[in-house]
Amino acid sequence: LLSSFLLLCTCEQTAATNAVTTDEAAVEAGETASIIRNPVTALSEEIDTTSIAEITFDNETHNFGTVDQGAIITHDFKFTNTGAVPLVISDVRSTCGCTVADWPREPIPPGGKGEIPVRFDTKNKSGIQSKPVTITANTLNAKTNLFLNGRVEE
Repeated sequence: LLSSFLLLCTCEQTAATNAVTTDEAAVEAGETASIIRNPVTALSEEIDTTSIAEITFDNETHNFGTVDQGAIITHDFKFTNTGAVPLVISDVRSTCGCTVADWPREPIPPGGKGEIPVRFDTKNKSGIQSKPVTITANTLNAKTNLFLNGRVEE
């Protein structure tokens, strides 16, 4: 029983060592992962706020006013990386299929600009609408919300 326990512990340590080696190889290979910096880790009680990416939008809400049902609303949310390291957007999602968005796949350098184009199809929608779009990036708050707001009339 004791030898089985020791063998199990040795295998877990070997797997952990191999995982670190694999991650280090990816960083040395110059993959995108090498520029992602997690400001909060389980090993630290402090938050590193000096070496992070920061996404600053010109406007986080777009009011499209009143439109007829079936209209297609499009809006480009413009942003700047006001942080100290390259901004990497890993995902952009909405709550339903009627709202879709795209995003830059390449890292945005500090001071660099970009945009998130969003498209909302009002087909089968009516009344007051507020469509959230959630951006996930290597920022201190990993998620940022944008909103398309307005009214759809039948």
